[in-house]
Amino acid sequence: MHRFSKLFTLSVLIGAVAAFGAACASSSNSPESTVAATVNGKKIMQQEVERIIHQQSQGKESLLSAHDLAQARLQVLDSLIQREVMYQRAEQEKLLPTDDQITASINQQKQQTGMTDEEFARQLKDQNLTMEALREEAKKDLAIKALQEKYAGKITISDREVEDFYTANKPRFVAERGVGLAVIIVDPADNSGQGIANDAKGDSAAKAKIDNIYQQLKSGTTDFATVARAQSEDAQSLLRGGDIGFASEEGLKQAGLPKELADQFMGPMTVGSITEPKLVGSRWYIFKLQEKRLQTENLTLESQGVRQQITVELTDQRKKILDAALLDVAMSEAKIVNNLAAGILTNPGNLGLRPAGYDPAKAGAIPTPTPAAAVSASPSPAAKATASPAKK
Repeated sequence: MHRFSKLFTLSVLIGAVAAFGAACASSSNSPESTVAATVNGKKIMQQEVERIIHQQSQGKESLLSAHDLAQARLQVLDSLIQREVMYQRAEQEKLLPTDDQITASINQQKQQTGMTDEEFARQLKDQNLTMEALREEAKKDLAIKALQEKYAGKITISDREVEDFYTANKPRFVAERGVGLAVIIVDPADNSGQGIANDAKGDSAAKAKIDNIYQQLKSGTTDFATVARAQSEDAQSLLRGGDIGFASEEGLKQAGLPKELADQFMGPMTVGSITEPKLVGSRWYIFKLQEKRLQTENLTLESQGVRQQITVELTDQRKKILDAALLDVAMSEAKIVNNLAAGILTNPGNLGLRPAGYDPAKAGAIPTPTPAAAVSASPSPAAKATASPAKK
């Protein structure tokens, strides 16, 4: 069973997971006016590189060593270049999303976070992010996703490949004794800065909130997943309606779950029922039992879900190869000029460095980019929690 972090940023809303890094030329020009690179003539400004480093280092870029800062800048710029190359390729293949699709994508992600319009607007303001910038990044995400899916749609997995994979990986296919769980968490710590709605601050407020949630669930007026998305104070599990996947009996122990709770799950508790509020450490938990497996058994190819799981895994493996090949081809066909790298070569004595020049007062923030080959089809960076019968 996973313990989820409470970190939340607006990058969740555009599916953008950061690659941290880039380089800086020794020019005396300011980041706002310096062109870090061009992709087929499209400028990538130094300011974008500095802004991302500022965000990812949480404003502490001045504490980085000269070597680490140079490496970080080179990596960030490389990610920005890859992203722009893939976006331009999608544009060439006429795969850009419509305005309605962009709006729907943002609204869907906002809904999954459980944020109100006011909270969403506050998050934008706190990150110095405009709606126009958010829409532009969402547009790129959707375009790159469409490009990758176009080629992934050509993938076919034969029965022979599935059978060969199963034969080579039989020890993986074991249905362990254990349970599938969902959870609602209330944390007395201050989580308001992490995008948590209706945050309870302090022990008494947390106890009152968890008791209110429990009564709401007992009344049956709304389902567990809906309450979890609206009330849970765990930023990632709430995106899945509280679902934290399947855990073996041994996994429950390793996660530090109290023995009486594990015994309750594996014993008298019925599938679909919920626990009373439980204080574990400093946080309050309400668990829902979604699945129970009392016996460990070896699975065959004919066991429910095994063929499908193998097909999905083989497809995902092939998608990664296709994505990498697509990026390689797109990069080879693009005209790329990397001014920052060239600046380092012309001034290797100090790696072309100067202090990172990001000034958040001068411009709105740009969402953190994702390397194009790593753009996920999933809108959420939530941690994986599998309910598959196969052992991971």
